[in-house]
Amino acid sequence: MDEQKEKMEKSLSALYDKYAETIARNMPEAMNNAREAAIGYFKENGFPKRGSERYKYTDVAEAYTRGYGYSFTPFMPKTDRQFMFRCTVPNLDTYIVTIINGWLDAENTQVADGVVATSIENGAKLYPDLFNKYYNRQAEKRTDSTIALNTAFSRSGLFLYIPDNLVVDKPIQIINIMLGPRPMMINQRNLVIAGRGSQSKILLCDHTQTEQKFLLNNVSEIALQQDAKLDCYNIQNFNDQSSQISTLMFEQEANSHLLTNTLTLHGHFVRNNLEVLLKGEHAEANIYGLSLPKGTQHVDNYTFIDHAVPNCNSYELYKNILNDESTGAFSGYVLVRKDAQKTNAMQTNKNICITKSAKIYTKPQLEIYADDVKCSHGATVGQLDDTALFYMQQRGIGKDEARMMLMSAFAHEVVSAIDIPALAERYKEMIENRLRGKQTDCGDCMMHCNKK
Repeated sequence: MDEQKEKMEKSLSALYDKYAETIARNMPEAMNNAREAAIGYFKENGFPKRGSERYKYTDVAEAYTRGYGYSFTPFMPKTDRQFMFRCTVPNLDTYIVTIINGWLDAENTQVADGVVATSIENGAKLYPDLFNKYYNRQAEKRTDSTIALNTAFSRSGLFLYIPDNLVVDKPIQIINIMLGPRPMMINQRNLVIAGRGSQSKILLCDHTQTEQKFLLNNVSEIALQQDAKLDCYNIQNFNDQSSQISTLMFEQEANSHLLTNTLTLHGHFVRNNLEVLLKGEHAEANIYGLSLPKGTQHVDNYTFIDHAVPNCNSYELYKNILNDESTGAFSGYVLVRKDAQKTNAMQTNKNICITKSAKIYTKPQLEIYADDVKCSHGATVGQLDDTALFYMQQRGIGKDEARMMLMSAFAHEVVSAIDIPALAERYKEMIENRLRGKQTDCGDCMMHCNKK
């Protein structure tokens, strides 16, 4: 593995050197100015090492050493429109943003009046002041080679802007599709800005439409300006040959409210980085996650909640239900800085291993430098309650159904945090299908991207 890893590090460095001019051509100055420092960091440090603080339980190089092609221009295969992917949820009315292999599909994008949904390149032209203010502001602070690779290589992605005081009347569904006849590595960069006093809900749907191997390295910087309210739901449902590295970086100004909820279903290798910077007083973040790995799947969730100012609240709950020989990891880090008095922070990780061969690694962590705070953290790892199973079977419930009921009850706390009733019901259905071993296509999708 070390030899493969070193070979891939050299290959990616050489790829950038060869195509640097092509990558930078016609791209925003802010993006191009950040590339050399980013690739320089990668050349010096290589892939993150397993055991490092951010990657304690995961060798991320595994996702890269599987053989992929790369395209520096839009690769959006023609698809018969009647069979075009439709990630629909029954009774859920949404605006639609479609992204194919990292590139915005404008023909299949429709948002509310006033909302701006365009390519990352076009967003820089339309709103240069906003773009230059927020692009790479959070990412450049992270010593993470996957983020550096994204900064160096990215040419595609979404710019989404919700203007000041705009209340978006229904969720914005961002359908992120990977498809094509050959394996592909995609570096997608997104910038989302929720203006002052705005209210919006975003639903991210990550899917593959073909059975090829894909690697998506997706970095999203998301800014909540003062008094903004944003809900961000993420359904990860790649095929079982593909890998995903997802980085969501939120920064919150005063009185802003954030709710995030991530559901990880399929995918060979999934690494989620979720970071929240609470930089304005009375900001609040509620962060939920649920992963259901099985087979030999690996899912790693890393979170970093940074309380930088006083009077902010954060609540974090991540759960995992692991089956077969799957592995999972949770590393949660809450930092309360010296001046962040009156902080209220809670972090919890709960896990169930259905089989003896399933493994979970967990490390909740608090680092507190203020003295007037309310903070707690904890983790649990266990199996299904044999006493509860026995009790249910004594009342005529079959063993398999009793197990399903207990696992569904375990997941309920995460599902109940969803503030879109139709989506909450669909979550329940997808979770049950996953736990029963059924495919988890979205709604009326006709592509059946996870067919066995």
